Amino acid sequence: MKKMLGLVLILVMSFALAACSSNDNNLSETDRGHIATDNSNRAQEGPTEDRISNIRIKLTFNQEEVIIRMYDNPTSRDFLERLPLTLTFEDYAGTEKISYPSNKLSTEEASSGIDPTVGDFTYYAPWGNLAIYYKDFGYSKGLIKLGKIESGVEKLQGINSDFTVTIEQVD
Repeated sequence: MKKMLGLVLILVMSFALAACSSNDNNLSETDRGHIATDNSNRAQEGPTEDRISNIRIKLTFNQEEVIIRMYDNPTSRDFLERLPLTLTFEDYAGTEKISYPSNKLSTEEASSGIDPTVGDFTYYAPWGNLAIYYKDFGYSKGLIKLGKIESGVEKLQGINSDFTVTIEQVD
């Protein structure tokens, strides 16, 4: 008798939980839109890391130029204060070009990480290096967006050896 009562109780609780759970497959398009809007509003309340600024920098190397529009965040502002810079970049993992500035950048108010895409100009806080992505990559903890390449990303892909880059702010 106790076993039967226990089984009934488990079944009742299972049905109750199933009835209370949300199943997106049964939502109308309107309901899905409201949920997406609610989630996007929450994302906007976070750090300013994804807010693009009007500030541009120019990377000059091998008689080529790459223009990057900077994001508005403390790490980007710290980087801009150090310009102009001349750094040596190298290829890393067939995905990005990296360089190590002499001093680490501020990570104040930085997100815990990002999922970089082609053209992202970033700072990898754990190692203290800049990274320019010419291929997509997966989520990386400690990676901070500094800017986004507006033109010239293809110029980075074919460089297989170390190369010197002059970085300066564009008026």
